[in-house]
This record gives sequence, structure tokens and C-alpha cells, in this order.
Amino acid sequence: MRMAKSFTIDPEVNRFVEATKGERSASERVNELLRRAIVEEQNEKLELEAAAFFAGVPQSEREEAKAFRKASIRAITRDE
Repeated sequence: MRMAKSFTIDPEVNRFVEATKGERSASERVNELLRRAIVEEQNEKLELEAAAFFAGVPQSEREEAKAFRKASIRAITRDE
């Protein structure tokens, strides 16, 4: 269900929406852009969380993980 809301949009944003909406309404184009922006912000948040998580991993463990990954790849390709 859609709701009617009122927001103020900067003139340059409005020009962009008008120029890129195609056959759709301006509201549909704005909703599309907002959904894309939401996904982008969610991805940025996940990247920050991942960076914070992996920042706590010592370098020695990262090297061990790389070595394990390489050995696993070698074992898998050898079995094929």
C-alpha cells in the first residue's frame, strides 16, 4: 500500500528525476532511487561491521586462514 507523503526536494534532484524517469511517474522514479539508496546504505553498514569484525583478527590468524584456503583449493582440484 502506498502512502501520500510530502517532502521537499532540491531543484537539482528534481531535474535529475524528471530527466531519468522515462515513461514512469516521478513518484515511481523517486521510489526506485530511494530503494537503491537504502540498499547502498545497508551495504555500507555491512562493510563497516565486517571491517570492525576482521580488525580484531591478528595477522597470524589471517596468514593461517590463507594457507588453509590454498591447501583446500589444491585438495579440491586434485580430487576432480
